[in-house]
Amino acid sequence: MSTSLSSDVQRAFLRYQHVFVFLAPLAFVGGVYAFAPTPADAGVGYWTEYWWLFAVFTAGATIVNTVGISGSALFVPFLIFAFPLVAYPLEPTTLVKIGLISESFGLSSSSLAFIQYGLVDRRLSLSLVLGGVPFVVGGALLSFVIPEPVFHALLGVALLAASYLLFKANLAHGDPTESGGDEEVATDGGSSPDLPDDDNKLGPAGVDTDESGTVTRVDRDGDDYTYSRGGYLERFLNYSVGGVFQGLAGFGIGELGIISMLRTQVPVRVAIGTNHIVVATTAVLASVVHVFGGGLVGGHTMDLATTPWNMVVWTVPATTLGGQIAPYVSTALDTGTIKAGVGGLFAVIAVALFAMAAGGI
Repeated sequence: MSTSLSSDVQRAFLRYQHVFVFLAPLAFVGGVYAFAPTPADAGVGYWTEYWWLFAVFTAGATIVNTVGISGSALFVPFLIFAFPLVAYPLEPTTLVKIGLISESFGLSSSSLAFIQYGLVDRRLSLSLVLGGVPFVVGGALLSFVIPEPVFHALLGVALLAASYLLFKANLAHGDPTESGGDEEVATDGGSSPDLPDDDNKLGPAGVDTDESGTVTRVDRDGDDYTYSRGGYLERFLNYSVGGVFQGLAGFGIGELGIISMLRTQVPVRVAIGTNHIVVATTAVLASVVHVFGGGLVGGHTMDLATTPWNMVVWTVPATTLGGQIAPYVSTALDTGTIKAGVGGLFAVIAVALFAMAAGGI
C-alpha cells in the first residue's frame, strides 16, 4: 500500500513537475524582494536594472542543458568577459555566488524535465554519481591551494581534447526509431506487447533490460532507443578526471563525462538526459564544499550581503525556463547538429579559459 502510494505521488509530481519548477523561482524572487539585504535606497530602478540578463541566461541555460553540461561553462566566461562591457567588473566571489544560485535552479529544472521526458537512465546515473563523488570533493578541496589560472589552463586543455574526441565519435548510433503503427504509445502500464511496460519506472517512459544487458527505452514521444550499459571503465576514467575539474573550477564533469557515454554507445539523447543528473548532483556537492570548505582552510566564503540580488532575480527564472525548454530542443535536433554544436561550444569555452588563465598569471 505504502509503495503504491509513494509511486503514485512520484508519478503525479513528475507529471506536473513544470508547475512546481516554475513556482520555485517565483517563491525565490518573492523571498529576495522581501528579506534579502539590499541597498537602503533600492527602488524600481534597482530591481529592473539588469532585466536584459533574463534573455541572456535563458539562451545560455537552454544551450548548456540541451547538451548536458554545466551552466557555469557559459555563465562564468560571460560574466567575466561580456558583462563588464555593459556594466562593471565582478569580483571572483560574486561570480561564484551568481553562478551557484542560478545554476542550482537551472539544473534542477532541466533534470526533472529530462526525467519526465523519459531520457534518463537511472541505474547509469547512480553509478556515475557514486563514482564521481570522491573526485569532486577532492577537487573542491584542492581549489583552495592550487592557483586559479592553473585550473583554467588545465580545463581548457581538457575541453579541447573533449572537442576533438567528440568530432571523432560516431553520434549516429542509437538514433531513436519511431514505434510502428498508429496505436497510441504504450508506456508505464500500457498494453502494447512491442514496447517496454514498467510500472515501477518514474516518469512517462518505459524501459526494459533483457538477459544480455541490452536496454530498450521508450521516451514520451514514443521514440525507442536500444543500447548497452557496458563501458563502465572508460566512463569511470572520464568522470573521475571531470569530477576533479568540477570541484576545482565548477564545471568539467559534464563536459568530459558525456564524451565517455557517447563513445560507449549510449544514445546521444539518453546520454544528455542522464548526464543532467550527474552534473546537477555533483554541482550541488561542489558548491557545498566551496561554501563551507573555504572558511575552514582560509579560502573564500559566501557573504549574502554583497550578493547582487537585482541580477539573480532575473537569472534564476531565466535558467529555470531554459532548463524546461532543453529537452524539447534536444529531441528536435538531429545528432549531427548536436555534435557540431557541442564540439564548437567546447572549443569556444576552451579559448575563453585560456584567456582567463593568461589574464590571471
